[in-house]
Amino acid sequence: MAHIQASVYTSHVPAIGAALDLGKTGEAYWQPLFAGYEFSKKWIQENPPDVIFLVYNDHATAFSLDFIPTFAIGTAAEFVPADEGWGPRPVPMVKGHPELAAHIAQSVIQQDFDLTIVNKMDVDHGLTVPLSLMYGQPQAWPAPVIPFAVNVVQYPVPSGLRCLNLGKAIRKAVESFDQDLKVQIWGTGGMSHQLQGPRAGLINKEFDNAFLDRLVSDPEGLARVPHIDYVREAGSEGIELVMWLIARGAMGDLAGGPAPRLKHRFYHVPASNTAVGHMILEEG
Repeated sequence: MAHIQASVYTSHVPAIGAALDLGKTGEAYWQPLFAGYEFSKKWIQENPPDVIFLVYNDHATAFSLDFIPTFAIGTAAEFVPADEGWGPRPVPMVKGHPELAAHIAQSVIQQDFDLTIVNKMDVDHGLTVPLSLMYGQPQAWPAPVIPFAVNVVQYPVPSGLRCLNLGKAIRKAVESFDQDLKVQIWGTGGMSHQLQGPRAGLINKEFDNAFLDRLVSDPEGLARVPHIDYVREAGSEGIELVMWLIARGAMGDLAGGPAPRLKHRFYHVPASNTAVGHMILEEG
């Protein structure tokens, strides 16, 4: 039986990918940020997943304003790094896990969550930057990845509660898969940031750290925070944080098990004009 091993949470700022790709990680501006992931790179070597279920948002690469699925699961055998306007990142092809992806789609849809099944799509920095932060710049990604794209770009976007409950459904799906696989679920995006308008550059450290606190201790309450609070307190792009609730919903304490173990927590500002949050929770 497959099982959830851990959940990983991280921002996916595109400038982080550029810093990695251009060899700037040792520069004074970037060094404190990348230092916050040194523990995580060692941790994942010691706790390698067989599959990563990676929750992210597409940035008008695989989808456009012509077609915006609320939840989309990638079921292909491989996914090409996207050209986001300045050429694709020099990172490996992302290998999928079609069997587990198809099983999760079947199970979750039968649990009354409507998913869009995507058999071909390119993946942008929302997916590749988290992989680079956790694995560095390898010749090949060490684990297959199931991309799971969430619409947090065009309103209406899913509620926090919907996302938390979806995570619970994903856990149930994983646990009903008949192969012995260690699965990590990653929630990416956020933290507070706004990219346009009079509040461009907004960062709210207090909101971000309170979110991290409640993500561990009170996910059910956090899931009921309305969208307007994210926008008001964390900026227009802060709504990406609801994706972290999908990963949190897949942890065992919400299915009656023990509380997860907090292995690492990191917060840094700024990276470009964005706050960066990162956390690892192991199954209790």
